[in-house]
Amino acid sequence: MSSPQMHVVAAFMRLALKGKAAPDPVAASKKPPRPPAKLVQRHDVNSRRIDGFECHTVSPRGRRAERTVLYLHGGAYIRHLSPRHWQLISQLVDAGVRVEVAHYGLAPKYTYRDAYPFVTAVYRDLLGDPDAGQVTIMGDSAGAGLALGVAQSLVGSGLPQPARVVLISPWLDPTLTNPAIPEVEARDPFLTTSSLLAAARGWAGGDDPAQPRLSPVNGPLAPLAPIDVYIGTRDLCYPDVRRLEERAAAEGAAVNVIVCDGAVHAYPLVPAPEGHAAVRAIVRSAASRAG
Repeated sequence: MSSPQMHVVAAFMRLALKGKAAPDPVAASKKPPRPPAKLVQRHDVNSRRIDGFECHTVSPRGRRAERTVLYLHGGAYIRHLSPRHWQLISQLVDAGVRVEVAHYGLAPKYTYRDAYPFVTAVYRDLLGDPDAGQVTIMGDSAGAGLALGVAQSLVGSGLPQPARVVLISPWLDPTLTNPAIPEVEARDPFLTTSSLLAAARGWAGGDDPAQPRLSPVNGPLAPLAPIDVYIGTRDLCYPDVRRLEERAAAEGAAVNVIVCDGAVHAYPLVPAPEGHAAVRAIVRSAASRAG
């Protein structure tokens, strides 16, 4: 049974946010937000550009980080980081983890064709940095779909897998053709297929949305690093996570799905007991040595 706080969050989402996301060419042209002042006061923050896109390295102040997270934010590929993302990033850094925040370009100005080489370049730089330590690729929602796609693209590339992949409510298939989606969509207080399909068209840039780089649920799983997936049952992405879990079981892939009954999309980022518990597990995982 979900907590009273989760019910409040769901009610707010349904009233204020349900189906209101739409691609915005103006938003896609805006610069990514700077790290908030509280985060800059608390942690060391360095910025640089790779392939024309901005990266922020957020590190513990006064101590060396032995683990690194490459973080890819959600927002249906059409929105920049929100305060909730920065809060999770700060919690990771509090645990001694260095976080590389990769601001991939937003649709419709940019597509997945721009994001993959950029994120791969960021990852390659981290592997060559002796201060990076073990690297986890982590993302939420659309960023989680991109995180899994990037991990899949490393197979056969000459680059090693990360230590771990952590996916929060991953958007795994932008075609949204899973027959179980309509039933879950009726319970989801936030996401709608119509708004997501509009965002997906911009991100695909005219290419087949079922290909693995856009729909990583269709990509290879067995060669990948261990994967942790956090998903709620009131999340439109839930049916495709179940599909991923079934494929992983059939292929012998190391995919661990944590299902939270009654939780909404990206529930680890919401102010509810279920979210707080999930964040503790995510931070503990990122701060520990894999393998």
